[in-house]
Amino acid sequence: MSLPTRQERASKLISREPLDPAEAKWIRLVKLNYTDPLGVQRVWESAERQSRPKNAHIDAVGIVTLLEKETGPELLLQKQYRAPLDKITIEVPAGLLDEGETAEECAVRELREETGYVGVAEKTSTVLYNDPGFCNTNENLVHVRVDMSLPENQNPEPQLEDNEFIECFTVPLNNLLEEIKKLDEQGYAIDARVGLLAEGIELSKRMGLR
Repeated sequence: MSLPTRQERASKLISREPLDPAEAKWIRLVKLNYTDPLGVQRVWESAERQSRPKNAHIDAVGIVTLLEKETGPELLLQKQYRAPLDKITIEVPAGLLDEGETAEECAVRELREETGYVGVAEKTSTVLYNDPGFCNTNENLVHVRVDMSLPENQNPEPQLEDNEFIECFTVPLNNLLEEIKKLDEQGYAIDARVGLLAEGIELSKRMGLR
């Protein structure tokens, strides 16, 4: 009897229920007490990651990688099921920081593991906060250059973990907004990093920025 392949079945949400704090491995809920500019004491509810390495200032990295094709640069993206949304999302490659690792080292490692491509980190963003009204999660966005002429990048093979099911694909950078709108219409969830990058490109076109 043959075993199912990694792509044979679609992921699906089975149940949704409250999480016992004692079971939480990755996040925790916290109650924040603070005073506003008028001196009024207020309360805020927040979520925090429990996986940030000691002495690290970020949780994770997002990776911007352009693959040079004959028709122009294409942005490397991936499809991945996300249980909180019960949808497949369109994302840039990304991953959590390991102990003692820099953002650049993390980006190169995660790119190799998730996509198979071998690259070099070239530029790192400021610290970006994903949803500051809800949680303290943050990241650096790292630009990684992939030399498509190298032998190791001719037929890249991802090194996925047993619980990772990721499909990589590319989209022409010049048509990014149009392409993600099509993906949205098809029922995919668009990650904010991808959507904001696309909107930024369109804004740059309208304003004639270089």
